[in-house]
Amino acid sequence: MQDWLTARVNASPDALALIIGEERWTYAELEGLVNGVYDRLRQAGVQPGDFVAVLLPNNLAYVCLIHALARLGAVLVPLNTRLTPVELQWQLDHMGCDWLIYGEETAETAKNCAAKLGIGKIEVGDLEIGDLTQPSISNLQYSIANLQAVVFTSGTSGRPKGVTLTFTNHFYSAMGSAYRLGVLPDDLWLSCLPLYHVGGLAVIFRSCVYGTAVDLHPRFNLEEINRSLDGKPITLISLVPTMLRRLLQSRDHWPASLRLILLGGTAAPPELVKKANSLPRKNIHHSPFPLVAPTYGLTEAASQVATMRPEAVMQKLGSVGKPLLFTQVKIVAEDGRERPSGKYGEIVVTGPTVTPGYFDKDGKSEIGDSPQSSIANLQSSTSTIHTGDIGYLDEDGDLWVVQRRTDLIVTGGENVYPAEVEAVLRKHTAVAAACVVGIDDPEWGQKVAALIVPQAPDAVTAEALIVWCRERLAGYKIPRLIRFTDKLPQTASGKIARKEVQKSLHNTISNNVH
Repeated sequence: MQDWLTARVNASPDALALIIGEERWTYAELEGLVNGVYDRLRQAGVQPGDFVAVLLPNNLAYVCLIHALARLGAVLVPLNTRLTPVELQWQLDHMGCDWLIYGEETAETAKNCAAKLGIGKIEVGDLEIGDLTQPSISNLQYSIANLQAVVFTSGTSGRPKGVTLTFTNHFYSAMGSAYRLGVLPDDLWLSCLPLYHVGGLAVIFRSCVYGTAVDLHPRFNLEEINRSLDGKPITLISLVPTMLRRLLQSRDHWPASLRLILLGGTAAPPELVKKANSLPRKNIHHSPFPLVAPTYGLTEAASQVATMRPEAVMQKLGSVGKPLLFTQVKIVAEDGRERPSGKYGEIVVTGPTVTPGYFDKDGKSEIGDSPQSSIANLQSSTSTIHTGDIGYLDEDGDLWVVQRRTDLIVTGGENVYPAEVEAVLRKHTAVAAACVVGIDDPEWGQKVAALIVPQAPDAVTAEALIVWCRERLAGYKIPRLIRFTDKLPQTASGKIARKEVQKSLHNTISNNVH
């Protein structure tokens, strides 16, 4: 069958496909670039079924490689550019990668890793991105059941896992998202999430399927994001709460063209959603509905699982809405029995967007002998993932995500959900941001600890915050250790790096800092 880019060019060759900075490409022009990359990959020796790692920032070359590898039938292994050489080498070895593609920014690290593992390496410059060509293209290797990528999770606990994603996963994800959020012919999606993150990758495929355009940014740069919002007809933008908070500190209005802020990655504080929706839109005195659509997603589910409709978000602040089309969510107890409405339990997701399995060292997935061959007929099947996240469904079927299970604090036999404590801390007028984690304790197993970003230096004391919490939380939920910082550490995707916070707070105890 035809790959999605070829099909899109046949349908709307002159439609805008991609903007990077001031440069722009139609789908026909993007096709020409991808043709050239495809041809040179084959000349270099890349074969269908090869695992091809890519160590690049967001750029034109990366977009071309995503499409070219799909057309070739090779499997993309996107690598986090912020990882250390040791971490990268482990992932390359774990995957048994055949090739590593890199750019000028990542050349030294990539060459060293490739040499140590004895894998083929290709420098982006050798692909001559920007050379428009029209070679004869074969789509014989392309099937919707093919494995498209193996995307590593962020590794919040233990080693990161390689999540296998098929084109089937991406297709149903695109359809489910479109059904919930709508698609307009002139949609322009501002994407600043890294392409090694499932959220960034999803936007590239969705826009191709929809025939809409992407405004791609190499990273979240506040000045550049605002320039795009104010200078281009941006209609959608994907953000995590940290990004949205920084935008709100720099803006007093939204552009008139903007119709949706897809907010995910981690729990969205209700006060942040309220503030974002209270900002007026330029030249529009009364916005027809709020902009923010809180969403809950997973790498293992090809991005979105549940998303609240923007027009309903203010009625249920804190909820991420109903599951998308094709996706089912249920809440189960530890014994596997389904929980009733309003009761906490583990979030279990079922549907065609769910990964067929994690990749393992032996070149197998959890569903069969070989990731590429064992996914036959997947387009008519579904998978189920026990997420490890804690939440509940209300009587209307809307999902409320309480906490990642890996972040749960157990102190003296009592469960403490960090999100609940963080919400109380953030309500204090002197607190700009807070991260709550569990610290090992010989008496209680764990004790509650908090790292606080104050609104201003010395704006509040630990003692004052403990008093504040005591009036609003049960005793076992009150932080026993509070420290201050000017900035919370973040992961590459903009989430709070809880493991770093935990390590930092643990070190303050070890160093007898009180």
